[in-house]
Amino acid sequence: MRINVTKTFMPPAEEYQVYLDRIWQSGHITNQGPLLLELEKKLEKHLEVSRLHFVTNGTLALQLAIRALGLEGSEVITTPFSYVATVSALLWENCTPIFVDIEPDTFCIDADKIEAAITPHTKAIMPVHVFGNACDVEKIGAIAKKHNLKVIYDGAHGFGAQYGGKSLLSYGDIAMCSFHATKLFHTIEGGCLIASDPAVSDKIELMKRFGHNGDEHYMLGINAKGSEFQAAMGLVNLGHVEDIIAQRKAVYELYDHHLSPKYRRPVIQSGAVYNYAYYPLLLESEAELMGLMEAFTAEDIFPRRYFFPSLNTLPYLPDKQSTPISEDISRRIICLPLYSDLSEEDIKRICGVLNR
Repeated sequence: MRINVTKTFMPPAEEYQVYLDRIWQSGHITNQGPLLLELEKKLEKHLEVSRLHFVTNGTLALQLAIRALGLEGSEVITTPFSYVATVSALLWENCTPIFVDIEPDTFCIDADKIEAAITPHTKAIMPVHVFGNACDVEKIGAIAKKHNLKVIYDGAHGFGAQYGGKSLLSYGDIAMCSFHATKLFHTIEGGCLIASDPAVSDKIELMKRFGHNGDEHYMLGINAKGSEFQAAMGLVNLGHVEDIIAQRKAVYELYDHHLSPKYRRPVIQSGAVYNYAYYPLLLESEAELMGLMEAFTAEDIFPRRYFFPSLNTLPYLPDKQSTPISEDISRRIICLPLYSDLSEEDIKRICGVLNR
């Protein structure tokens, strides 16, 4: 039986049908419908945050964040160890990504190297909570305050993760999260922004729906509105998310039990509560990784190389920047299959390949 790196959580169909019936009764399927507004409020309560905006995907969330803070055309310090959407959003908004290397233990941006990368053209820092592991938010916040920089946290993996007793998504001028179907909480496609400043929040609210209220046009906007069908999936899944995280934790612990202790994994930041979003392993070499991928494929098992390549090596970047730690780790890392109903039998099968 094929084992993929992830598996979309599908809630009971009858629970989704309840919300579909409400959509059919209202006839309202998009444009800030009642289910979407309900989802925003319930997510704010669940995450204990304010000023949450649901949008149609996480990449648009990043683009809106850049625009809402007036960063387009500027230099933005970011990490090279992330999914390509992080740098794509910057490039799409005509920003210049300035890559700062990562910590060799957490795989998050190395806050001690940020100040050396700041120039007169730097306007913001965009760190990533990699695999749902918290960045050094205190140090990054202090640097931003000292140099008058904005902070956008790419928290695509951060749903349910905490630091300092509160949601990872409560840090920064803006934080975003992805609700893509591969995430532990999903709305089929979707994402959100959380803004610390009410004025920025109001700006996002306008920008995500073309920049106008009725016939009054205030600013340039774009269509980032979510649908009622996305909201319906989110409302159903929100009722299951605590169980999903608990089940993923159980899978994580089974991996810990069955795997050889030789494999290295990222260190979870002190003071953080992990959400069990991923199970990454760092191998000794890229050659070992490629041999392992071949062995997995023969067993119909499909882990993924998260994250490869290191983003500073993308061929379409205007200039090349060196980040040796990220480049090294990106060549040697894989994420093992992880989802809530992965069986112990399949976990043993995966670990058997590794341990051999």
